[in-house]
Amino acid sequence: MTSPLLTTPGAVSAETPDTDVAAHYGDPSHEGRAIERSSAWVDRSNRGVVRVSGPDRLDWLNDLTSQLTRGLTPGAGTEALIMDARGRLKHHLSMVDDGESTWMHTEPGDAAETARFLDSMVFMLRVEVEDLSGSLSVLTLLGPDRDKALAVVEGPVTRTTEHEIDLFVPSEELVTTAKKLTEAGTRPAGMWAYEAHRIASHRARAGLDSDERAIPHEMDWIGSAVHLEKGCYPGQETVARVHNLGRPPRRLVLLHLDGTRERLPAVGADIELEGRRIGRVGSSARHHELGPIALGLVKRTAPTDADLVADGIAAGQEVIVDPDTGANAQIDLRRRPR
Repeated sequence: MTSPLLTTPGAVSAETPDTDVAAHYGDPSHEGRAIERSSAWVDRSNRGVVRVSGPDRLDWLNDLTSQLTRGLTPGAGTEALIMDARGRLKHHLSMVDDGESTWMHTEPGDAAETARFLDSMVFMLRVEVEDLSGSLSVLTLLGPDRDKALAVVEGPVTRTTEHEIDLFVPSEELVTTAKKLTEAGTRPAGMWAYEAHRIASHRARAGLDSDERAIPHEMDWIGSAVHLEKGCYPGQETVARVHNLGRPPRRLVLLHLDGTRERLPAVGADIELEGRRIGRVGSSARHHELGPIALGLVKRTAPTDADLVADGIAAGQEVIVDPDTGANAQIDLRRRPR
């Protein structure tokens, strides 16, 4: 459903898969500065929302996902993956527990399949799964003053991480809540600024930066979405093998793109080294300070200091995932602080 906030003056619709929300509200550069220097709200109401309730939910989710959910602290946001037996991604979950229910949001269009899969795994446990995408919307607060911005909003379930605060807002209250935040000095920001901030922070997005073969070590999801000290779950053997032996087949990189080109590379386009395909482009955006940037997956063997070409655009690379990542890797490559 198209967000009612797209009627906000200056709003311009974003590109796939975010066409139902705004790319920007007239000034993406200032929106990006607000995210880094003060506070901004971002309409992410196109995200799917799933709620899991019942006294067995945390133990049950612990057995199904890559995250340690037993004893999850109420209000503390986390991420989790649902993988197949080979460790390949099926669903990426942004999660929070409020002490009674576990709330999660997913990529646009993925909530129904996520809920269907989870419901099929309930069996005799005291767990209930609901797809609430039609009644709840995600509104995200960012910036160093985001906690102050949160003070003007009461009621919604909140998910707090080191990067942002997600509000699970009743959809009929989305416009009212956004208006309160704006009146209190929090700037509206669209997906252009949000995605640029995410990419610059080295955070991969499922389905854009990952493909059907992606495994957690390649995507830098170890720690954030995969807990290495928990019991059995689908995909654990792959995670353990790569962690113990190191050297995943591919690695995530940040691409600094040639700023003289007017276009950004397409998702899934080739990344080349000296005319040879060595990977694929993920998401890209124009950052207000860094210029055009993108995430990409390249072969582990590609030199870390090589200049690359992404969809015909010259690109320098910044290491995110070390080629030898794993328990025994001696990682000393320079990275941008996260």
